[in-house]
Amino acid sequence: MRVRHAILSLFAFLLAATVSHAQPSHPKSPHDTVKTKDIVITYGRPYKKGREIFGKLEPYGKVYRCGADEATQITFAKDVTFGGKPVKAGTYTFCAIPNATTWTVILNSQLGQWGAFKYDQYKDKDVVHVDVPVTTLSTPVEQLTMGAKGGKVTLTWDTVAIAVPVTM
Repeated sequence: MRVRHAILSLFAFLLAATVSHAQPSHPKSPHDTVKTKDIVITYGRPYKKGREIFGKLEPYGKVYRCGADEATQITFAKDVTFGGKPVKAGTYTFCAIPNATTWTVILNSQLGQWGAFKYDQYKDKDVVHVDVPVTTLSTPVEQLTMGAKGGKVTLTWDTVAIAVPVTM
């Protein structure tokens, strides 16, 4: 009877350990939500921490989630023109392909992506691609920051700033 009790106890312990290990971990970066009347952006805000970000940590030519942890999401309360292209009201994953002088910003209808690791599986759900110029900043920005004002959605981090024109 003791052996059976010991085996059941061990099984219960291993099951509990497996379940607790499988739970999602807490995000490693702080998160923020930018809200305007018609736009909401939810994103992770990683820190530079002395690293070279674009072209090194985030390679040129590869899809980037534009934040940390879950891919950044943007919601439009009504139909918009995003970088000169029509986009229906709704919520989209916001990612980009950074390069030294231009970025291709992508809105994708597949929500719930963790980073951009499985982007290739969902690229058929791209809604729009918009090319925008990079502005090089003289003073680095320590923490990734997104904004939505003045008719633009912006992202700044390290020595890079991009802005996508948005009209309602």
